[in-house]
Amino acid sequence: MKKFTMTLVAIGASGLAIAQTPVPKVPSVATDVTAEQISKFIDGLPRDRVSDRPIRTVRVTGDYRVGVYGVFRPKAVPGGANLHPVNTTEIYYMLKGYATLVTGGALTDPQPAPAPSTSVRGSGIEGGVSRRIVPGDVVVIPGHTPHYWSSLETDIEYLIFRSDPDNRLGLVD
Repeated sequence: MKKFTMTLVAIGASGLAIAQTPVPKVPSVATDVTAEQISKFIDGLPRDRVSDRPIRTVRVTGDYRVGVYGVFRPKAVPGGANLHPVNTTEIYYMLKGYATLVTGGALTDPQPAPAPSTSVRGSGIEGGVSRRIVPGDVVVIPGHTPHYWSSLETDIEYLIFRSDPDNRLGLVD
């Protein structure tokens, strides 16, 4: 029985060793984006349209990319609903402003977005979950999930963290 138990422990330990991600050849370095950089970046975005631009995008362990994006969305331009048919997860972190975000459900009047985008756009969402977003709130939106700002009480500023397992995001230093 002792030999059997030791064999199971050995098999379990070898499975753990195989399942772990290999150590990178070059040690990873942490990437930081300071509050000052974020403020300066978002303050420099155009104020007459929706701006969603990369601040930094880096390659990370596990062969995928992570992007930090700054967004300014004026109250006068709420925009339509979106569905990104990709595996990229978006994590929204609200910095300034108040708005209602709808996620899930089904796009109404779906149409392909203009090239080169791979997104599908709609006039709204049926059957989604609606929530009021305020500064400090975080929302995780998996790829393939319809989402849109159904109403804006003010201009809004937020960060989007995009986790891209398919390496679609361009690297931005």
